Amino acid sequence: MSKLTHFGSDGRVKMVDVSKKDISERKAIAKGEIRLHRDVLQKVVKEGTKKGDPSSIAEIAGIMAAKRTSEIIPLCHPLPLSLCNVKVEAVSEGYEVTAIVKTTGRTGVEMEALTAVSAACLTLYDMLKSLDKSMVIGNIRLVEKSGGKSGDYKAEK
Repeated sequence: MSKLTHFGSDGRVKMVDVSKKDISERKAIAKGEIRLHRDVLQKVVKEGTKKGDPSSIAEIAGIMAAKRTSEIIPLCHPLPLSLCNVKVEAVSEGYEVTAIVKTTGRTGVEMEALTAVSAACLTLYDMLKSLDKSMVIGNIRLVEKSGGKSGDYKAEK
């Protein structure tokens, strides 16, 4: 097992020094979901809401959050993103959210992808809470990453 990279030999918290890492193309894909009552989902998909289309607004929220990840997660490096695509899709149990994030740099974009998914799910909750307060956000996870020293990763299905 690898050591935790955000702690120095003295045990103090530190931002990882990436200055000597090679610049490479980095990509991360994250997924998550929000579950809600089927009748609420059917109503929203058919009629929308007074606030607008929840899927589109959640996608924008996810993109905005990915771009600001370093402001939310204390030890993340600010990264220039070359791509952030967030897709919110209605499924039988609620919504599934997928974020694809890319950059060319010295550190990966896993946190940006996970932040995008989280913000999109939270936005869906905010927009739909008047219809269903029992919604459950969950299963937020990294499903794939490429680039960098640690190599590629693909989650098992």
